[in-house]
Amino acid sequence: MAFSSREREYWQVYANSPHRRGRTEAMTAEHGERLAVLLSDPPLAAPLAESGEAYVRQVGDELFVCPWQVRLRSWIAFSTFRTATPRRLRRAFLPDLVVQETERDFARWRDRTGRTQSQILTSAWEVPPAWFVPFDAGGRRLALGRSDDACSGEEPVRPPHAVGACPRCGHAPTAPEHAPPRTLLYVTEVAQARPRLARAIRLVSGFFPAGSSFLYGLERLEDWMNALAHPRALLELDYGGLVHLLDDAALRSDHSVAEIHTALTALEQERPELVTAMRMRLRERWDAVRALRHAN
Repeated sequence: MAFSSREREYWQVYANSPHRRGRTEAMTAEHGERLAVLLSDPPLAAPLAESGEAYVRQVGDELFVCPWQVRLRSWIAFSTFRTATPRRLRRAFLPDLVVQETERDFARWRDRTGRTQSQILTSAWEVPPAWFVPFDAGGRRLALGRSDDACSGEEPVRPPHAVGACPRCGHAPTAPEHAPPRTLLYVTEVAQARPRLARAIRLVSGFFPAGSSFLYGLERLEDWMNALAHPRALLELDYGGLVHLLDDAALRSDHSVAEIHTALTALEQERPELVTAMRMRLRERWDAVRALRHAN
């Protein structure tokens, strides 16, 4: 995604700030901000202003910035919630007045900006199988909350001066919270992700029926990348809050990206028994994760 000159200046200063959170600290902080909105009184479906924070990664001389877009993502999630939830049940979470105000604010923002998609896709309780396809097993980064286990793959940005106010919301970033990192993520380049995705769509469309949820997920992901991803951008897959529901052994043994690509190669080589074995392994792992939704 291209930024305006004002936004580029802000994000450059932001990236060099001594107050900017590290990659894993940022995830914890963002989660905290979302909870604060959900627990506010009166309730809010979305923050009143867009976040001035971002995920930052520097590789060599290139700076990669992915704004949190918490307000936009909240609006998108609200739209899904509103469509999928009966009105009587929805009222238990959001009064009708809040729903109306949220719809109005989102409509005004869409009319002004023309944007309807976020740079960050989210999924609750699972990672959709299609999301593993653009990545390679070599891009796996696992940190279990101890410095000797951490492997972020991130080159640090040296901060010479403080950050200014965000051009969108007027707020400066707050100081970082130093929490032990725990994360599982994959990183790749968009230029490498696109051929992997195209190959998968070609293979799956010739094997699975047209209504396959896996094929649909692949095609939706391709549409999103074509609409938003700059050819020189990086693409990340982050397990987010799921890492706090899974123990160390489960995270260490999770090689879903490698298993997806093993299944695709087996499909290409017409080895149905290996395709089935990988599908069963993935299904068993993610069925167990989805089952946590109903735990108390």
